Amino acid sequence: MKNTIVYLLATLFTISTIFTSCTAVKNSNNTQKGVAIGAVAGGVLGAVLGNNVGKGGNGALGAVLGGVIGGVAGGVIGNKMDKQAREIQTALPGAEVERVGEGIRLVLGENAVRFDTNKSTLTASAKANLDKLVPVFQSYADTDIVIYGYTDITGKPEYNLTLSEQRAISVEKYLESKGLNMSRFKMIGMGIADPIATNDTPEGRSQNRRVEFAITANEKMVEDAKKEAGN
Repeated sequence: MKNTIVYLLATLFTISTIFTSCTAVKNSNNTQKGVAIGAVAGGVLGAVLGNNVGKGGNGALGAVLGGVIGGVAGGVIGNKMDKQAREIQTALPGAEVERVGEGIRLVLGENAVRFDTNKSTLTASAKANLDKLVPVFQSYADTDIVIYGYTDITGKPEYNLTLSEQRAISVEKYLESKGLNMSRFKMIGMGIADPIATNDTPEGRSQNRRVEFAITANEKMVEDAKKEAGN
């Protein structure tokens, strides 16, 4: 299985380099990428990354990359996601917003969403920052959102896994209280998995204590995009 994944990743890399460099893939307009790369590499990408979501492998990024529509319909979705990503960045400048494939990866560190120590209770500043995202999420109702909770490596892994899930649920419950439809959300606790910084320093552990959002098109957006594309 591991060899298969390595082979598929190598294949995907080869395909993607035909169209653009790695830097361009990350930073270019995703409407174009949805048409060019998505149509060719979508199946490989989904097989490699989509199957690892929730298994400590790719987290929110895997969820975003896992379901690629590709083609003209993918370009339509990409255009909408480009716009939403810009609005999120404007609403909450401190957030890390990454447009990947046909979705959005949104990372909120402790500076944006903070919890009381060893608790899942949102602080007042965390609620204020989530309030800034509510209008954007309301404007793009045809999206599904997976909320991932993460911790640093301090403490027992089992405890951190439970705490991270409780924190993801707290975020969803707060957004629901602001009028968002809870059926759009899925909450997953990742615990100590997928660190984005070293756990050997206080600064690194602070970065790992975070919440991530994977924002993808729901069935209605996909069907509307296919109609618009003439499929």
